[in-house]
Amino acid sequence: MKGRISILLIAFAIFTNVITRAQQAGEHTYDFLNLTNSARVAALGGNQVGMNHGDLSLMFHNPANLSQELHNSLCFNYVPYISDIKMTYAAYGHHIQSVGTFGISVHAVNYGSFDRADENGNLNGTFSATEYAISINYTKTLSPKWRAGIAIKPIISNLEQYNSFGLATDIGLLYNSDNKLFSAGITLKNAGAQISSYNDTHEPLPTDLQIGFSKKLAHAPFRLSITAQDLFDWDMKYKVSDGNNETIEGKGNNGNSFDQLMRHINVGVELLPSDNFYVGVGYNHRRRKELGVSEKMSTSGFSWGFGFRVYKFHFAYGSARYHLGGASNHFSISTNFSDFRR
Repeated sequence: MKGRISILLIAFAIFTNVITRAQQAGEHTYDFLNLTNSARVAALGGNQVGMNHGDLSLMFHNPANLSQELHNSLCFNYVPYISDIKMTYAAYGHHIQSVGTFGISVHAVNYGSFDRADENGNLNGTFSATEYAISINYTKTLSPKWRAGIAIKPIISNLEQYNSFGLATDIGLLYNSDNKLFSAGITLKNAGAQISSYNDTHEPLPTDLQIGFSKKLAHAPFRLSITAQDLFDWDMKYKVSDGNNETIEGKGNNGNSFDQLMRHINVGVELLPSDNFYVGVGYNHRRRKELGVSEKMSTSGFSWGFGFRVYKFHFAYGSARYHLGGASNHFSISTNFSDFRR
């Protein structure tokens, strides 16, 4: 068993090294793949890859979160995002004995309707913009403590008259302690490429390496979850145009080592008074620093939410404050069809 896990870790490291390149902010396509759709994860800072709580939507963040316990489960997430953008996510899980657990999901973003105008500003109707990622997941239990998962994601993007198709892969490992109080995960996300581009110019996908853990206190109803992301670009380099055909290069931090570290970290804490109810809060330092207004930071970067069970359905709500001008609201509902047979 140890040999099998070692081989997987070595293969993971080799694959990571092969696809690693100088990640540059603003130079990726299909960035919608990083948008959180789960109400629970949104409440906990926007991304958590080390959690293991029998929540089907967590496989969006780490494919190894798909487990045998999620057989016959269905979830649906809805996000009325900022500026009339609508985001939906639907997923189903199915376990086959002695084979593994399979899942399928659809992550869709509708950017709304836009006015079409020529170079002189004359209106000429409207157009829409949508993007989809269909994920086919497979997870295998390696031992009582370890699971490995992979997701293959065809990506379809339609922006006005321009279309693009891509293919991405997520690979993840998840560890669970014997007492189920501690879990940890590592995920390589969005490794792949555009198959067809918008205008014959191929752009890289937002490939990322993420590591996280989740710890529940043994004698108190609290759980702490922390995830480190953007690990391929420690300095968070960027290039932007100044509008005069000049390019400005910089780093996404102010030179402070602690600030630089925290921009990679998402922190979430949950209060768990019972198995059927939770309240969560989170903090995203990068979001606060990049989107907050220095004169009045307010609650930029903070998030919160709650979840509860009614009959055989789980409901959840999450709210994330991006800046003074807007917040995202996330709604989730899930159930397990097998529960209706009991």
